[in-house]
Amino acid sequence: MSLLDRLGGRKAAEESLRPQQPPRPSTPPVQPSAPTKQDSTSFASRRPKDATKIDSTAFTARRSVSNEPLSDRYQELKLEIHSRIVEEMNAEEQLILTGGDRSREDITAIITAYCQRVLEDSPLVVPRGERIQIVSDICDEIMGLGPIEPLLKNESISEIMINGPKKIFIEQRGKLHRTNVQFRDNAHLMNIIERILTPLGRRIDESSPLVDARLADGSRVNIIIPPLSLIGPCVTIRKFSKSALAVDDLIKFGTLSRNMATFLEAGVKARLNILVSGGTGSGKTTTLNVLSSFIPPDDRIVTIEDAAELRLQQEHVVTLESRPANIEGTGVVTIRDLVRNALRMRPDRIVVGEVRSGEALDMLQAMNTGHDGSLTTAHANSPRDVLSRLETMVLMAGMELPVKAVREQISSAIDLIIQQSRIKDGTRKITHITEVQRLEGDTIVLQDLFTYVQDYIDDRGKSVGHYEASGLQPAFLEKFRMNGVEIPLSIFARDEDGGGWQ
Repeated sequence: MSLLDRLGGRKAAEESLRPQQPPRPSTPPVQPSAPTKQDSTSFASRRPKDATKIDSTAFTARRSVSNEPLSDRYQELKLEIHSRIVEEMNAEEQLILTGGDRSREDITAIITAYCQRVLEDSPLVVPRGERIQIVSDICDEIMGLGPIEPLLKNESISEIMINGPKKIFIEQRGKLHRTNVQFRDNAHLMNIIERILTPLGRRIDESSPLVDARLADGSRVNIIIPPLSLIGPCVTIRKFSKSALAVDDLIKFGTLSRNMATFLEAGVKARLNILVSGGTGSGKTTTLNVLSSFIPPDDRIVTIEDAAELRLQQEHVVTLESRPANIEGTGVVTIRDLVRNALRMRPDRIVVGEVRSGEALDMLQAMNTGHDGSLTTAHANSPRDVLSRLETMVLMAGMELPVKAVREQISSAIDLIIQQSRIKDGTRKITHITEVQRLEGDTIVLQDLFTYVQDYIDDRGKSVGHYEASGLQPAFLEKFRMNGVEIPLSIFARDEDGGGWQ
């Protein structure tokens, strides 16, 4: 569907919602004249001389985070400009906007010209800075995701939460803030939602009112609409950095210590089966990405996810993604189906983005049948809790297994649990690196190798603590020797603090 069709399809709804304006007292409306040679040229060639002087790269920088909502007049002005674009754009300009072969600067120049014409006719005096913001917003409406486009471009923002059209929150440096960004109404927000889902071949309506998807840049998006949501359409976007983080970045952020990083790198190379555990937003996927960077480049890796988020740097990677049911309710492909299929693809390593259900059984069987070095994540609050969750997920597979048999599978499959948490000050930290040892009676024996100890909260509300080693050596050191991986035993010493204060 062309831009003109999309804009025109909204025009009738927008007209019905636009407040009635008093008639303008000044000049009569301009009557359309007969086409001339000049009229057939691009409108961009007729723009005022200073139209091209506007720096489009500075548009997103002008968007600030505050509690002050945008004025109704500002929204009306944007709507008026939008309508003029629909009414007056010629075929050449439509081709520029919908052809996809022009830069943002070219499109900005055309929209700037329209904006200046409307603003010259407007009785309001609009400062130049506000004109730049209007042009930026119109460009985002046409080429991006409307009001939230500047938030998506801001790399310091990690999550965007849209609670209906008028309340938009962000997570920035671990803290939540309300922004001044707004949609006009529910219809405007639904139009942006459709723009997100259409390229993915997904749909959302009252019969299917929730969806999980991902944006073109890999960011994960969850959408839920009425009647399930009582406050209007809700959208949650979890952004991912354009460049994958390395282990040195996590050390700099205080997520783990140098000794812990050395141990984890050796553990991946020694083909330990590792489970990353933590709550929502604790950084499990980021840690899994970092762990996967230690996998040797000559291993064949198969990744399995609901929405592809992992960014492995190796060359030999096969990425699999589950598929929801289609409009007829058929064609669903689950994580469990993909895990089973991956076993037939001759993988050296299997990386499952997250186990939530019966696929846990297939993952444990893979770890126990020659696919050492596999990685996965799960939601839990502690290393002990994640074992209980694994038991529950295995039973969800529908197999009538005794609990002791399930625990034997878990204790023999999992070598290491990495527990990650979001601290009160918003930082993410690996709070436990725990060895899974053996089954004694009906209990799986766990042994902490490294822990994070919080000492106090400073005046700024920041957590101050340190990492320390338990002084115990893991029982799987033989795996290190068998795989030719050397590790200094001094990192396990009790008198070492695991890498220092954080």
